[in-house]
Order: sequence, then C-alpha cells, then structure tokens
Amino acid sequence: MSNTNSLKMDKPVPASLLDSGSQGIIGRPLDRKEGPLKVTGQATYSAEYQIPNLAYGYLVGTKFGRGKVTNVDADSVRAIPGVIDVVTDFKTFLQNSQQGGETSAPTQGVQDVHYFGEIVAIVLAESYEAARDAGIRIKVEYEEAEGRFDFEAHKDETTKPPPNNIPAHFKQGDVEKAMADAATSVDVTYTTPSQNSSAMEPHASIAVWDEDGALTLYGSYQMPTSDKTQLAKSLGVKDKKVRIIAPYIGGGFGSKLGIAPESVAAAVAAKQLGRPVKAVMTRPQVFETTVRRSNTEQRVRFSVDGEGKLTGVGHETLTSNLPGEGFFEPTGIGTHFAYSGENRLINHDLVELDWLLSGSMRAPGEAVGMMATEAALDELCHKLGVDPIDFWKQNEPSEDPEEKIPFSTRQLVRCLEEGAESFGWSKRNATPGQVRDGEWMIGMGVAAAVRTNMLMESSAKVAIDANGRATVSSAMTDIGTGSYTILGQIAGELLGLPLDQVSVVLGDTDLPDAAGSGGSWGAGSSGSAVYLACEMLREKLAKAMGCDPETLTLKDGQAIADNRQVSLGSLVGDGIEAIGSIAPGKMEKDRKQSSYGAHFVEVGVNATTGEVRVRRMLGVFAAGRILNAKTARSQCLGGMTFGIGAALTEDLVHDPRNGKLVNHDLGEYHVPVNADVPQIEVHFLEERDQFANPIHAKGIGELGISGCGAAIGNAVFNATGIRVRDYPITVDKLLDQLPPV
Repeated sequence: MSNTNSLKMDKPVPASLLDSGSQGIIGRPLDRKEGPLKVTGQATYSAEYQIPNLAYGYLVGTKFGRGKVTNVDADSVRAIPGVIDVVTDFKTFLQNSQQGGETSAPTQGVQDVHYFGEIVAIVLAESYEAARDAGIRIKVEYEEAEGRFDFEAHKDETTKPPPNNIPAHFKQGDVEKAMADAATSVDVTYTTPSQNSSAMEPHASIAVWDEDGALTLYGSYQMPTSDKTQLAKSLGVKDKKVRIIAPYIGGGFGSKLGIAPESVAAAVAAKQLGRPVKAVMTRPQVFETTVRRSNTEQRVRFSVDGEGKLTGVGHETLTSNLPGEGFFEPTGIGTHFAYSGENRLINHDLVELDWLLSGSMRAPGEAVGMMATEAALDELCHKLGVDPIDFWKQNEPSEDPEEKIPFSTRQLVRCLEEGAESFGWSKRNATPGQVRDGEWMIGMGVAAAVRTNMLMESSAKVAIDANGRATVSSAMTDIGTGSYTILGQIAGELLGLPLDQVSVVLGDTDLPDAAGSGGSWGAGSSGSAVYLACEMLREKLAKAMGCDPETLTLKDGQAIADNRQVSLGSLVGDGIEAIGSIAPGKMEKDRKQSSYGAHFVEVGVNATTGEVRVRRMLGVFAAGRILNAKTARSQCLGGMTFGIGAALTEDLVHDPRNGKLVNHDLGEYHVPVNADVPQIEVHFLEERDQFANPIHAKGIGELGISGCGAAIGNAVFNATGIRVRDYPITVDKLLDQLPPV
C-alpha cells in the first residue's frame, strides 16, 4: 500500500468522515494547544533562538525617495566599539518584499533607490546596541533624482496591470446605458488610504550557514514552502540548500507572506562574516520596507429599474504600486459575484509611484472594496427608501452573474435575516439624525460580507506511535489563527484520540510542503491534507483489526469493531504513518465558492465634538464547517477590529515631497485599542460545503473584515445624515457638517 493519499478536488465529497467521528472534539470551542506556551513566554519566536557565536545586524535604510546610492561610508563607523563590519550587496539585497506563493525571487538590486527607507546595508556588531548606534550614524552618500510621490498629481497617468486572481478589466453588457435608463441610480467615489498590517512581532531573521553551504533561516514567515524557494533564488543557491524554520509567528496579516529585506541581508552577511547573523527590523523599518495595502480611489455605480431590481454594477478603481510591479489591490474581487445585474464594468488601473511596495493585506480586495460598494449600496437604498435587507432579498443572485455557474453554498440573505433579528434592526429609525442619547447621536448600519474561498496544494504527515499517540507534521504555519489546535482536532476526531494525545509540529520546510497561512486557505487546505492522511491510517487500522473501515469505531484511543475493543497502540506495532495531499481541481471552476456574512453596527457620534464611538457590533457568518468555535470566533473578532480601524482611525500618510511615511510607528499610525472596541458578538450559521474540500470547511480569517468598515460608515450616516466618502471617518470630516446642538 502506498503511504500517500492524494485527492484532487475534481468532484464534490458529499460524505465527510468528520460527520461520523466518535471523539466529539471537532467544532468545539477548545483552547489553543500552544496558548500556554505563548502567554508564559515559552514559545520561541524568530528573534529568540539562542545561537552560539551570534552577530547582531542593524539594517540601514535610505533617507531619500528616489535616486542612486553612490557610497556607503563604512569607515565612518568602524571605530565604534563592538562594530564588526558593514555589508552592502547592491546586487543581491532585496529592493522589494514579495507576494506569498511566488516561486521567483523578489525584485533585487538596491543601488537604484525607488522609495524612502529602502534597505541598502546591514551593520554587524557584537551587540544590538552597538549595531544600532553605528547604523544610525553611518553615512550614505547618494545622488537624488526626481520621483513620483503624489498620487493626486499622477492619478491621470495610469497603466493596466496584469491579471491578479481576477482580470484587471472586465465588461459585460453596457453600464452606461443601464445608468441612463435607470429609474434610480447612484454614482459615487470613495477613497481609502494606504494601510499597514501592524503585526505585533516585527520581521526578524537569524541566518546560519553550515560547513556544507546550507542555510537555515529562523524567520517570521507565513508561507515557508514558497518562501524557501524565493530565498534560495535570491541568494543564487539550490532549494535543497535552504531550510526555513517558523513555528511561531506573531501575526502577519499578509506582510509576511513572502520574504522581506531582512532575510536576505542576514543571509548575505552571515555568509560573508562566517558566523550566524540576526537581523530584526525596527518598527519604522517594518512600516517603511515591507509592504502596505495600497490606497484606492473607487468609483461605484449601481442602477435599478422601476421595480428596484439591479440592472447595472460599475466598480472602477485606481490603485498604486511601484513601477514594474504587477500586483494591484483587487477591490472588485467580491463585486464580480456579490451583486446581481446584467450590465457590469469592473476595472482596476495602476498609478505608478515611488512609494513603498503595495501588496496583500488581510482580505486583499474585499477589505477596502466592500467599504466602497456596501456604502454605495446603502446610499442607493436610502435614495429608494428601501431597507437594505429587503433590497438584498429582492436582488440576491441565483447563480454567479458573470460565470453563470452555481454557488457552492450561499447563505448571505440568511446571515442578514438572522443578524437583523438578533441585533434589533427593526428598531432602527431609517431617517438619519433622529435618535439621541444625551449629547450622542445614535445610528445603525448594516453591510454584507463576502470572501472568496480558495483551496491550495498542501501536504501533511500523520503518524501513530507504539503508545497510540498521534503526531501531525507539516510546513503549515500558525500565525495566531489556531492551526496547531484545529489540525490536532481533525486528527483526534478521525483517529479517536483526545486532543492531548495528538502532537502537532508546524513551520519547518523539512516537513511536508504546505501552502502556509494566507488567503484564508490554511484550514481548508492543510486541514484536508491531515484528513486524507488520517483516512489512510484508518484503513491501515481496519486492516490490522480485520474489519472494514466503515465498521471501525475509534474513540478514546481504542479501536472497536466486531464486538472487539483494543488499543490503537496494539494495532500499529512500532508505528504507522501516512501522508495526505490535497490539490484544487474542477470544483473551483464548476462552483463559485465563497464565505458570506453580515455586519450590524450601532455607533454614537458626539453632537459637539464629532467623536465616533462604536457601541455595538454583531457579525453573522456562514463559512462551511466551523472546526473550532473559539478560534473561529477569535478570527472574526480580529477581522471586525480591523474593520473599526479601517473605518475610523487607520491612515498611512505619504509625504508628497519624497514618499516618506510620516506616521511609521504604532504611536502615530492609529490601530484600534481596547477602548475603541465594544464587546463584539459573533454568530455562525450551520453549514457544510461539499464542493470546497473533504472537511467541508471554508475560509474565515478574512471574512470578518470584509464589509465591516462600510457598516460603520453607514451607521455614522444614519446617526448624523453625514455621508463621509473619504476613509477613515475622522472628526475633521464631520465637525463642519454637524447639526446645531
């Protein structure tokens, strides 16, 4: 018997073994397996490995936005006590970070500088303090050149980007005619600023070369399998010569999908120095040199006929990136299937600027795209005098409006209905500015949420030892999402083991390849790989038991069949193992797969100061099988908190003179803090998606942010009658329009 169980999702899997598991741990709100390690400081993060003979590196960035480095004056800092060397490698150092999943090296060559802060050198010392002192003092000589630093000044100079998951330009029917013929329509423009992922752990790498020329990198990376390839190609070595270890990652939200400058700088320096090197970015360097979510300018148009049916959808976006970069913020990715309407125009155009690279940040596309479309839809409903939930009921598409294929599942309307009932939506006064609580104007808002579901090629190994314990191993990562726990739950459910009898080892490229954490595909992809490995182990156990797999019951470490009960350990000899491997197939084209949800928000806006406070939030979501109710809820809480930030506080400011990020730290870039976030309610609808994967689960990590910001903006409008189309909704955008007290 082969030791690998592979599945390509070419057809649905109607019956999942998780439906008939006997252990009763799947879906339960179990605590995180690694939680105690993290809260007691025992989980080792990338910068914390105790490596002998370690040198400390401090990255040196440019203080100009466009031009050419002519000299890095290493002699100016060599006399500082503890300084070892200064390494510059203009050819190899990374110019940009990289998108996750890519197999090519990121853009390299830093002598020609394209953005403020670009890393051009690394100072090495016996202590971090000495390296930092030298790094701050070192002189970088340069010739400055004229740059493109002002979005407004260049937004008429656009290029059409290459496809990025979706076509850059899409047209169906005639939106112009639909607008002209409409009984009612809206044509509005919304803007969102650049944003930063602001993960708690900064980017960090420790590079160690062995005598055979092989590199081990302890790095904070979400997708080690593809990151290993990127790193190897950047350094000009073979894949097999690189190993990335990343068992614990302090958040990423997209910023750690691909390798960043500190990894290559540490590796190059360690090779040159002949000893291990650690490079940890400062918080400003994380902001300045990794990746941002692009700013956007989005024109949204909706047209309806006399019966209130959508006839046209227009969503045209300007987004920005560095010259030569293909990524664009895919704001229309959800628009393609969320809204009905035969006439459709969904375009994305790039404005090339000498700003920091833009790339994926939590829910790339939907997070800021739905801030525009769901706010515009609210404007349309207000103009029609129709409740948004009633509008959705009337306009819910029966199939994908463009590809004309069925939805795998779609419970968007039910999310809206159940959310309305739980939130008390019927009590909303639809006329803005009518509800007061002392000096606070009170309003409610609603918005839909969609997030495309993806399955990625992934593998995992599951082994049962002679003591009947199971071990799951994979290059999959846990970036705070609960991977250790849910993969353990899947294995425990299928093998009949309590969670404390299942060990999970992740985040090492010496383990079976995995797509890693990103795009909300982690649980469905790696979880399915674990499922397939366990399916094969069940067959092996059944053979050892002398029964059919269908008649075998596994529970509490015991195998039960044909009136016999024996321990798992007694069936496996010295141990058995299997590898499961999942890959996407025809189902991703035959069915439109997405997770859905609805956000309900109540805000208070101070009638005197314009301060906005979120008072209540409810999210209702349908995302296939919920593998762990606690970790899933936490993911939605995090996404909805992101939504508060996007709507009210987050604004990454570029200096139009040189592109410098003005607010490049957590003191000035305002993410929501505890006082900004109310007690959030999260509800899940019962659902299974047989078209998604054999565990019937879909992505949820990014669903919680999608549409959330629009619900807040809609609530502000309901409270005040003021429609702010330039996010974030700050006091200065409300003050001069507030009604008299």
